[in-house]
Formats: sequence, structure tokens, C-alpha cells
Amino acid sequence: MVATLRDMANHPAPPLPVTESDVETLRALVRARTTEQRLVQRARIVLRAAEGMPNRRIAAELGVAPMTVLLWRERYAPAGLAGLADEARPGRPPTYGREERDRVIAMTLEPPSDGTTHWSARRLANRVAMSETTVWRIWQTVGLKPHRTETFKFSTDPALEAKIRDVVGLYLDPPDGAIVLSLDEKTQIQALDRTQPLLPLKPGQVERHTHDYTRHGTTCLFAALDVGTGTVTTATRERHTAADFLGFLRRVERAYPEGELHVVLDNVSTHKTAAVRAWLARHPRITFHFTPTSASWMNQVETWFGILTRQAIRRGSFGSVKELIAGIEAFTRAWNEGSSPFTWVKTADEILAKAVRKRPAISESRH
Repeated sequence: MVATLRDMANHPAPPLPVTESDVETLRALVRARTTEQRLVQRARIVLRAAEGMPNRRIAAELGVAPMTVLLWRERYAPAGLAGLADEARPGRPPTYGREERDRVIAMTLEPPSDGTTHWSARRLANRVAMSETTVWRIWQTVGLKPHRTETFKFSTDPALEAKIRDVVGLYLDPPDGAIVLSLDEKTQIQALDRTQPLLPLKPGQVERHTHDYTRHGTTCLFAALDVGTGTVTTATRERHTAADFLGFLRRVERAYPEGELHVVLDNVSTHKTAAVRAWLARHPRITFHFTPTSASWMNQVETWFGILTRQAIRRGSFGSVKELIAGIEAFTRAWNEGSSPFTWVKTADEILAKAVRKRPAISESRH
């Protein structure tokens, strides 16, 4: 058979019958930039064969073997354009059936009996007499990741919906001419000093530091993020009492002497003392908007605190609280020079719909 095909490839062949519609389709495939190159090659072979070009000449022009030209002529002749597609390959039959896969999934969803909190691929593979790779593949098909865990907490605030709509409304559509501030405290920031000098970053080596450290005290950071501009007003205090909070409010008022101020903040008791309420009564242009309980993530300044921690504090080494405060102030100045606002993307309806959808599932899992 091979010898016969080789003889056919080496002898002139009559023009390949190709319909006009197929010719147009094949030309379009050749012109399109997104067509796979192997399909472009097959289309060109058929087009030239339709013109009556000899097999050997087609092979020389396209840089393929004459046998390749003959193959696609023979594939097109009985099946048309469908014959140019790759044939399905059955592959190796699966080693494990549906029953074994379901068993692995069911065991993964149950806690192990050996006292561990979750399955590893190796321990489960040993239990079910499969390879570790097979267990991983089964997990991937259904999106199981036993090694990962996430935290959550739903707010039980009775005014949840009203507070969400209030805060999100300020972010997405603030009152005309008003300034919206996101305010909070980051407490107990430690001035940590490594016991030995850092080994700096250099080619081929990451920055290195000792795992142990010396504590030199703490400070509390008050911050108010201007939601419209991204600039931040800060102050550090030894503590975060109601008096300290009130002192920071006075600083914020001086920083924004005109216009309405709408302040988003959480439900910490120091934000609601009699002294604070009395101060607000004397300053009617300032309005507090409280986030729901257990929903501090709605306070945009928390995002800024996270950036500050990652970029200026966590990897720092501070020999005193004074050095720590100086580092925070330097970071804040640089931030304000190039500040830009954060973009809030979730509407109140989207947030509420997500919370309502998850509540029943959590409730059912506890019974």
C-alpha cells in the first residue's frame, strides 16, 4: 500500500474536483490571520490541486513531501472540507472509573480519621491506593483545594442594609461640593528592630533578615483618606482613647476648613462617646456615617493601611518609636505627592445580594 501511494505521488494527477463554495472558503482560510498554519497548508494543497498542479510541484512549492500532498487530496476527495480536520484520537482509556472518582471526592469532603484537619494529596492517595498525581487531577476537575482556607464573617447589624446603602452611596455618588473622608485607627504598630543588620538585595540574592527582633514600643496611627483625591491626613498617638480620637478630629477639621465633611468610620466605642457627640453638635457641617458591624472592609482607609504595612512597615527595621513614626510620615508625604483615589466598583445591591445568597448555605451547614 505504501509503495502504491508513493507511485501515485510521483505521477501526474488530474485536477481535484473542488466546488466554488469550497474554493471561496479555502481562500478565506488562507487569508485569515487567525487560521492555524497546518490548516492553511492543507487549504493551499487543495487549492493548487484544484488548479491541476502536479503533486510534486505542489510539494516543492509548499515545502512538504509529495506523500503529504497526496494524503490531503485523498482526505478531501470523499469528505470535502471536513476531511481537512484532524481525526479524533481516542487516547488511553481512563484507569479509574466514575465510582473511584466519586469515592475520592467524597473522602476529600469528610475530615480524616487520623486527627488531621484536612487531606493532603499524598495521604489520600495512600488511603485509596492511587497515585498522588491522580488525586490532584480529580481534585482539579471539581475545584477542590483542601490545603487552602479562607475566613469570613457576616454582619449581624440590624441596620445592615441602610448602612451599606449609605456608605456605598457616598463612595459612588457623593453630595455636590461635599468632601468624603474614610477615617480609622491602626493601633499597636510595633517598632521592631532586627537583632542583626539586614543583608540587602543584590543580583542573585533576595533581601535577608533575621527571624528574631527586639521590640522598641508601639504607636497608634490615626488616618483620614480623602475618597475623592486619595490624599491622607495622619497623626500618631501613644494610645487611641476617645480624647486622642477627638484630637484627631480637630486636626481633620483644620485640614478641611470649608464645606460639608462626610466621615465614614467603624463602630468602635471611642467614636461614639458623649464628648464626641457634643463636639459634632457644635460642628454641624461634619456628619458621621458608620459602617455595619463586622464590615470594616467597607472603610476605604483600610486599603491604605494595608499598602502602608506592606510597603513601609512589615520589612522595616526601627530602632525606636521615633524612627517608626518618621518612616510612616515619609511614606505619607510621598503618597500624597502622587495620590490618586481608589475606585469603588460594587453597588449596594451587589453587596447585599451576595450576602443574602450565602446566608442560607452557611445556616444549613451548621445543622
